[in-house]
Amino acid sequence: MTLREVVQRVVSLIGECAQLEPEVRQDAAREGRLLVAGVLHLSPGELAQRLVAEPALRAGEAAHIEIALHRRLRGEPLAYAVGEAPFRDLVLRVDSRVLIPRPETEVVVEEVLQVAAAAPGGLAVDIGTGSGAIALALATEGRFDAVLATDVSLEALAVAQENAEWLRQQGVAMAPVEFRHGADLAPLRARLADHEKARVIVSNPPYIAYEEAVRLPASVRDWEPTLALFAANGGLARYQVLVQDARALLEPGGWLILELDANRAAPVAAMAAAAGYDVVQVKQDLAGRDRVLLARTPPE
Repeated sequence: MTLREVVQRVVSLIGECAQLEPEVRQDAAREGRLLVAGVLHLSPGELAQRLVAEPALRAGEAAHIEIALHRRLRGEPLAYAVGEAPFRDLVLRVDSRVLIPRPETEVVVEEVLQVAAAAPGGLAVDIGTGSGAIALALATEGRFDAVLATDVSLEALAVAQENAEWLRQQGVAMAPVEFRHGADLAPLRARLADHEKARVIVSNPPYIAYEEAVRLPASVRDWEPTLALFAANGGLARYQVLVQDARALLEPGGWLILELDANRAAPVAAMAAAAGYDVVQVKQDLAGRDRVLLARTPPE
């Protein structure tokens, strides 16, 4: 089979698969091309060019595409089936040990970079790093002296470390990244010396209430790690800990920046105001939904 024939077969099977969500089947052409492009480590545009310039398949490509297709047809998320996901300028390895990076989280990174743009240096901290998406984006795009990435899951930390090493092997320039295991802010407390504070603490914490699980797409609910999705107290438990405890670990004028669920933006902002941050803002994503909390500690 030629590359074009393989793409057509993948698209056809995805469009006919009852295991997949209706919106995926309806956009099977896009889904199928993304799957093939991901397996071949190409962008969609590069795949289109190769379809014209090099229609023949190389050794092993058909088998790798078939494996990914089989995984997708049984309902596994596209990123897991392919084994990687894009995030800003990076392509990260992902599997069921970690949450799949979302475009919405790219907005969080942009806000961190903007508040830190005035002066280089300092320590950036990513709480609950998962695949390492936020931490590695900050290490490669920011001008921090160092980045600390933490997670309560040892399996997730292993993925993040693998991604960091993969980027180093590709020659990607980045600030030093340290990985530490632990829940919430405990790893940061262990890392900081008495005289040191973090310049920025950022997190995309779990924020879905357990009772909301039934409303999630099956590709999320049945495949992505529950530890990274769900939180107690109506989805607010991790926010409560981070907002309350982060202020003491931030330097004067430092920032706590959290990804939000639009339904919880108002109560989290109220928490930050009550905790004594002197600037509290909620920023929207590209779809106009409340997405990012910015809370600044008072300057000296």
